[in-house]
Amino acid sequence: MRFRRQGLPDDTERLIEGYISHWRHLDVGEQDRLLALTDWLLRRKHWEAARAFRLDDTIRVVIAVQAALLILGLSTDHYRFVSAVIVHPSATVARGERAGPVPGTVTDGIIPIHGLAQGRSGPVVIAWDQALAGARHPERGHNVVFHEFAHKLDMLDGDADGAPPLGRAQLRKWEQICTAVFDDLQAGRPRPPLRPYGSVNRAEFFAVATEAFFDQPVELATREPDLYQVLADFYRQDPGARVQRGRGPGSSTGLR
Repeated sequence: MRFRRQGLPDDTERLIEGYISHWRHLDVGEQDRLLALTDWLLRRKHWEAARAFRLDDTIRVVIAVQAALLILGLSTDHYRFVSAVIVHPSATVARGERAGPVPGTVTDGIIPIHGLAQGRSGPVVIAWDQALAGARHPERGHNVVFHEFAHKLDMLDGDADGAPPLGRAQLRKWEQICTAVFDDLQAGRPRPPLRPYGSVNRAEFFAVATEAFFDQPVELATREPDLYQVLADFYRQDPGARVQRGRGPGSSTGLR
């Protein structure tokens, strides 16, 4: 089933307060802007359910709000290559030979796919159960919506290379800092709170770093201050300050 040009439902704030843990950390101005961006995503992008799944307001709002949070300090133009959002009830599977978990290896095993960002003007595919879990439990540090929409930001300059559009000076700093962390992950040296999946390639590194930046900002800022700063410079946000302002460092933000 496909939706087009349906904006925010009447009970939007109730839905957000019930499902989106990040909402409580935003000030009034940020909340207003997030609502406007969410409305834009709901009205301007195609929304489609896969596998006989049925979309409802909760599904659309929960996914759109999380996607909107990434561009809270940016602009709607940053999602110009998002043509549609396709929602599956749960993970799909991938088959066939592909790169393995260790650099230089291949595998042909079945792997669950929780999300997918197709190149250029392709859609973003999201598993609803994973989107809901990420919205309610950011302390887990894994958010499929942040991850896949970060890939679309990465693709803005034509390639999924782990670097979103940046100025020349900002890009040099980005490459210096991110390369050092990425190289450690590839060598098997943990860099918490980044998930090991960030070692797959530079595109996955950026998506994983984005997840940590929004979901575990205090820990990321403490353990990886340089990486946190380049992400803050790009996204033009300081989620760590929000958490500290609202609940204090180290406190859980997950809904129960």
